Amino acid sequence: MVEAHHHRPTLKQQNKGFKSKHATKGSLKEAAKGRIARQSPKASPTSNSAAQSRLSRRNNAKQAQAKKRDALVSATRVFNGVDGAPRIVAVIPLTADVSTKGTVLSLAESLDVSAEDCLEDGVWKMRAERFKTSLQYRTVPYKSFYAALDACKVADYVVFVLSPVVEVDTWGDTLLRTLQAQGLPDVVTVMSSDSTLDAKARPGIVKSLLSFIQYFDPSQTRVFDLHASADRLNALRSLSEGKPADVRWREGRSWVLGENSEWDNGVLKVTGVVRGSSLSANRLVHLPNFGDYQISRIMSAPIPRQSKSGHIATMEVEPTVIAEPDPSSADSLVSSNDPDDLANEQTWPTEEEMNGTANEMQPPIPDANAGTTPKSVRRIPKGMSEYQAAWIIDEDGDEDEDEEEEDGEGKAAGSEVEMEKAELEEEEEMQDMPMEEDVDLDSKKNVAFQDLDNEEEEKQLNSWRNRKREEEDDLSFPDEIDTPMDIPARTRFQRFRGMRSFRTSPWDTYENLPRDYARIFQFEDFKRTERGVRKRAEQELGTVEPGTRVTVYLQDVPQEAVLRAPITIFSLLQHEHKVTVLNFTVQRNTEYEGSVRSKDPLILCVGPRRLAVNPVYSQHTRGGGKGANNVHKFERFLRHGVTNVVTTYGPVVYGKQPCVLLRESSDLQAPHLVAMGSFLNPDTTRVIAKRILLTGHPFKVHKKTATVRYMFFNSDDVHYFKPIQLHTKHGRTGHIRESLGTHGYFKAYFDGPINQMDTVCMSLYKRVFPKWPQLWTEARQENQTVSDAMEE
Repeated sequence: MVEAHHHRPTLKQQNKGFKSKHATKGSLKEAAKGRIARQSPKASPTSNSAAQSRLSRRNNAKQAQAKKRDALVSATRVFNGVDGAPRIVAVIPLTADVSTKGTVLSLAESLDVSAEDCLEDGVWKMRAERFKTSLQYRTVPYKSFYAALDACKVADYVVFVLSPVVEVDTWGDTLLRTLQAQGLPDVVTVMSSDSTLDAKARPGIVKSLLSFIQYFDPSQTRVFDLHASADRLNALRSLSEGKPADVRWREGRSWVLGENSEWDNGVLKVTGVVRGSSLSANRLVHLPNFGDYQISRIMSAPIPRQSKSGHIATMEVEPTVIAEPDPSSADSLVSSNDPDDLANEQTWPTEEEMNGTANEMQPPIPDANAGTTPKSVRRIPKGMSEYQAAWIIDEDGDEDEDEEEEDGEGKAAGSEVEMEKAELEEEEEMQDMPMEEDVDLDSKKNVAFQDLDNEEEEKQLNSWRNRKREEEDDLSFPDEIDTPMDIPARTRFQRFRGMRSFRTSPWDTYENLPRDYARIFQFEDFKRTERGVRKRAEQELGTVEPGTRVTVYLQDVPQEAVLRAPITIFSLLQHEHKVTVLNFTVQRNTEYEGSVRSKDPLILCVGPRRLAVNPVYSQHTRGGGKGANNVHKFERFLRHGVTNVVTTYGPVVYGKQPCVLLRESSDLQAPHLVAMGSFLNPDTTRVIAKRILLTGHPFKVHKKTATVRYMFFNSDDVHYFKPIQLHTKHGRTGHIRESLGTHGYFKAYFDGPINQMDTVCMSLYKRVFPKWPQLWTEARQENQTVSDAMEE
């Protein structure tokens, strides 16, 4: 079959255009339009720029690769050799049916190493000749919450042991969330060996456990099954090779995991390998559960090795003094100032004032001259007392003006004779009464008012206070409180003040400070101080390099410390023992449903420390700044989904250290995770202002004027709070005009007509401060629990 002939769809021919290298100089000059190409600084004028750029990229990549290789070698150099530092591995069980000792036995079995002397709670060291390194296991038993936290703080690797048959309970979930907030090094997840498990079900269980652990650590790619020999070897390889990940809050610090500990007459001797940064004898060290202590000296503690003949080389095991503190530069244990109340008191009475003769020495105040205090005159009927005249309504008030407008201009007036007779009769019946100076002259009318009896007043008050508040009103105005009836408001709220603008009104940060503020330390420039401290720590001489096995001598340590072996110690930077004001930004744990109120007792875990604190919460300014006046609103509760600032007293913290807030429960080793966050700043001038709203009910309303009740219950309180501005829930602002009666009713004037269904509010503010913290210890908590049980 012959195909039909078809023409091209178009006859237009498109030729390939010339390349730029064939262009003439004139065309290139015209296309440039006067622009001059910039010569690359890396390319020489005699070489080809494209080839030079390719060589530069290769050279840069080669240098970056060499730099990474050198960094890896230098980071792992501390683990190399026979005398190298061991890699610290924390073994954490997450279920009750797994054993930490069994996990270590399974890992050691892959290298044919016996681990029978390993304990469920202790330190055991193993030499891995296949990988040319050493492993130091820190095993933690199940339901040892705080021991697990301390073990992960010093570990290079963390091994989470999961069960193939038992799910992780609430305790394990809380521990994982706490460790995630605290900061974790490299994590290796293993599934404990169970010979009764079906081989076909193992892959599905491993996949399920991997999905579970990835929720807390997304970097996990697999879960090792300790029942398989290949997985045991691969898990051990993950622990023995490579560089451990850096934990941010440990930068610039050194720590020691105690292999042996000994107490002798107040001196605690801790033997271990220095890890992290260099250890200085001039700095303090922190001992968890016991506090901060000074170093008396640092001795060498080399490992005794046998010679070829089998004898111990005694010359190598003789300890020597490596470092001793310098009295001129060593840190002291003084953590707070000792204020002198007499020296700081500015209003201390003199001897004349104490004897009562100061007023006798001062001349009396002279009386005012006659005619210098003008008094306004008011006309009242004859025979009427001053109290009765106070309730007369002025005829030239606003209501009379409204009535005249309603009557109109066509109203007939009386004759002139009748008007003159009426004026004469009025003059005979009226008399002049001088008015006091403190009478409100701005108010042109008084309202006739009659007090209710006490029973009726209390009945109406209870019916108004027992009304159902809607949820939207409670969220919009969460600071409403009821004024007490038995205590005057001026006494109950005497520490509160009114503010015209919460955002811009100034507040003296050094006014009416508590005594605890005289004990704390303040920094003129905290960031500059931190930079100087870290720089001096890097340049300090006479320090012990990481990887050295030493024995640290600590002074004045109680004997109970040696009973809580194994011991871990952390070095502190300069000034980290001094107490100041600490501010943290935190968010509530989504899994915790309890109520968290300000000043509730909590456990603050920050860095190597645990403190028993009663923090206060405040709003976090947008952007993390101080705002216009560094005044921040106090929050009564720590709510879900909102970032708040936690303020408490505590030792100085450097860097963006993570923090965790825990709440104690009936089980000492199963606390509740309340919130987690990070350190913000040690700002001592941050003002936390507590707001209260005194609410009143508009009893009678006339346009912009209203009679308000139930905000106060006596007239003296009305006069005391009269200068403070009022506002309503519907956005009106106003002020108090005058007091009505003796039960706290008052007349208020607003900037617009108000509704009788509205609520009148008055905002009062008071600065709040946290309570002084204490070192939290497990022994202290156990004693507190026993004492509480005995009281019950």
